[in-house]
Amino acid sequence: MWRFLAGVASALLLCGAGLVWWTNGRQHAPLLSAIEPPLARSTDGSDATPPEADERTREQKRFDRYDKDRNEQVSPDEYLMSRHKAFAKLDLNSDGRLTFEEWAKKTTDKFAKADADGSKALSRAEFATTKLVRKTPPKRDCPPQPPKEDEET
Repeated sequence: MWRFLAGVASALLLCGAGLVWWTNGRQHAPLLSAIEPPLARSTDGSDATPPEADERTREQKRFDRYDKDRNEQVSPDEYLMSRHKAFAKLDLNSDGRLTFEEWAKKTTDKFAKADADGSKALSRAEFATTKLVRKTPPKRDCPPQPPKEDEET
């Protein structure tokens, strides 16, 4: 019984010493409210105000990108301009028609580049070179959780 009481007393003493040590170091720290914020400081005596943020929303910016003639209306031609540009990149002979070969040019070039031995077929090692390289890593909603252990009741 005396071992239990000695253990409790030593644990309380350690907690008390830790609390005193932790709060003692904090008493000498300057108060944050007494420090002048860096933006409020002025070296030349004038009132320096921070620049104001642009109030336009994401949708307003997107509308402005489409409205090329700035008449506050998006015409069908303006709306389809990005599609026209994408089509023009694919239409290699500029005849206004998109053949399967023109549409699949990038893919067939990628296949030919990966086919190192020229066998017209990709082995596993050759196919691995066609892997899509992502510009940004995929977003994860939450960190993986360790498996829960079954608790006994």
